[in-house]
Amino acid sequence: MEHVIGVVSDTHIPRFKALPEALWRYFADVELIIHAGDLSVLSVVSELETIAPVVAVQGNIESDEVRRALPLKRELVIGGCRIGVVHILSPDSARRRSEDEARLEAARREFPQASCVIFGHTHVPYLRQRDGLLLFNPGSATDRRTQPTCTIGRLYIEDASGSLRGEIIPLASSVR
Repeated sequence: MEHVIGVVSDTHIPRFKALPEALWRYFADVELIIHAGDLSVLSVVSELETIAPVVAVQGNIESDEVRRALPLKRELVIGGCRIGVVHILSPDSARRRSEDEARLEAARREFPQASCVIFGHTHVPYLRQRDGLLLFNPGSATDRRTQPTCTIGRLYIEDASGSLRGEIIPLASSVR
């Protein structure tokens, strides 16, 4: 069986008036949606739940209701794959190294048993598999900042092989 998971982050509602309509199209067949923080208001979870169940963490720009309702990080298992979710993946700046290496070390420190770590915060899509760990930032669904478009993601987990892969999906019309 293949599990299909929607991945979204940094929606910043109500600063951005609404979730992109494309979410309903790209997430129509998902069994779960993971939101990696900066929802800003809790109603984002309710809105996404009209598509599929939602697992979310709080980001660094949240209302009091979001901070009270959501944890800073979570870990879940889907199809035998352990997934860590956090908004800010903080690299230890004590040593000089590549950005990829710093993210990998931070992910291993936060979620030592994970096969995949989903994060947000930067609004920059990031998808790298290294040393048995998939690092996945879907970018922002509403605020492209320096990116050409807003983006979301999909995560695919295959039960039989235990394999997982991610996909970054650019949204055609970007909110600015």
